[in-house]
Amino acid sequence: MPPSRRALCLLIPLLVSAGPLLACDRGRVFEDRNGDGRQDAGEPGLAGIRVSDGRRIVDTGADGRFSGLDGRAVVFVIKPAGYGVARDGAVPRFWRAAGARGDACTFALQPRTPEAALDVLVFADPQAGREAEVGYYERSVVARARDVPASLGLTLGDIGNDVPALYPAINRATAQLDVPWLHLPGNHDLDFEAGDDPASTASYRAVYGPETYAWEEAQASVLMLDNVIYQPGARPAYVGGLREDQFAFVEAYLAGAPTDRLLVVGAHIPWFDTAAEGAAETVRSADRARLFALLARFPHVLLLSGHRHTQRHVHHGPDSGWHGATPLHEYNVGAASGAFWSGAPDADGIPAATMADGTPHGFASLRVESGPAYRLDWHPARRDDDPATTEAMALHAPRVLRQGAYPAWGVYANVFMGQADTRVEYRVGDGDWRPMRRVDRADPGLVIENVRDDTTPELRGFDRSPEADLSSHLWRGALPTDLPLGAHAVEVRVFDPWHGERRASTAYRLEAWSAD
Repeated sequence: MPPSRRALCLLIPLLVSAGPLLACDRGRVFEDRNGDGRQDAGEPGLAGIRVSDGRRIVDTGADGRFSGLDGRAVVFVIKPAGYGVARDGAVPRFWRAAGARGDACTFALQPRTPEAALDVLVFADPQAGREAEVGYYERSVVARARDVPASLGLTLGDIGNDVPALYPAINRATAQLDVPWLHLPGNHDLDFEAGDDPASTASYRAVYGPETYAWEEAQASVLMLDNVIYQPGARPAYVGGLREDQFAFVEAYLAGAPTDRLLVVGAHIPWFDTAAEGAAETVRSADRARLFALLARFPHVLLLSGHRHTQRHVHHGPDSGWHGATPLHEYNVGAASGAFWSGAPDADGIPAATMADGTPHGFASLRVESGPAYRLDWHPARRDDDPATTEAMALHAPRVLRQGAYPAWGVYANVFMGQADTRVEYRVGDGDWRPMRRVDRADPGLVIENVRDDTTPELRGFDRSPEADLSSHLWRGALPTDLPLGAHAVEVRVFDPWHGERRASTAYRLEAWSAD
């Protein structure tokens, strides 16, 4: 057993003994009005609360009691809107570990007044595999997230990088944000010595509880799906999809889920296939079609996924098995760890971690107000005073061009949340605004980092920056060379569908060539 797994095995008994982590085939749910975790006089049982063992869902009766679940499984309450649960740091106590039976399982729900809007922090792939990387996560991502309003957090898998013994440290960092935090396992959270897929998440379950579950707020329902199918002895060792027991839970949950609010579906592996032509599919198309069929009756669905360590938006249609009235939006969230905590470190010792598509490492936010409408945004983990690098985009332009040269050089705008139809314009000086053209190219700034890594005779960091890959959100505009000599300001504006007009600026200089 690897050292990290042995360390977690020693940790699990401490976790179990530290709190009420009993499981049950029956139990009760009550309204914990004073928040002490005990059912005191005047604190009634809650009727109609859904409780699940990951396959079946049962409702509590008039006295708040339930029965009929599998006590050998993790049992959890589907937290209803208008209530909260106690937390162990970042981890909400809405579940009980497998093992105990009888009337030992009690869930305390604390009344909460719903806020006007639901603000969610969305992290993908923190992927800390060393203590130093936990520190990077805390000092960059968590520190920056303190500035963004939130009442809920999500991590879409790859919490660690094959080192579950680091979960407590990661959780302590996340807990600084002081909101309930929902997790999913990723392929780097699996126990690869396990004999089958259900057993592969034992280390994850010991800390975070169920892998597939639901959580409800007044503005949105959140369905969290472990869609990493472990395939022992196969290559690849995992594939995207869902097991039959997971489909049983999803079908049971969606049968009673409200359709008048946003349904957020979180997963680790993207639902769009990313395999090269002729290679095995990265997500089982039959599973995707089956899930999409279950989601089709919901008019307002948002898919959130991670795993890729790049960022893009996909709108599913019939080609991927979606037959809803409008395209199904999937936001493939960039990684908190960026490109696996690689690249040259800054003055604080934190690696650049720029992703292969040029997106800076960071996190997303989701805001859901009254009704099903939502707004998304990307937040780079570190701020830059350079006006060419803002929260919305990063610009790249040559510093100097020859006056009168053929205008073959341009300004590039990497619009982090850009989509195919995003309107991006630029102007030089006080000139007219002109459209920029979306291009399938590598981010020039990251290409420069690649060259620096190649030409510097020493290592610039623990790992090099990734090789720049094609970016799906890069725009280009040609720079004129028929202007007067000297400096010329360049301004770029993006019309963000959720946040309106956003700008960034840079400059270039025109010089005359002299053979002397």
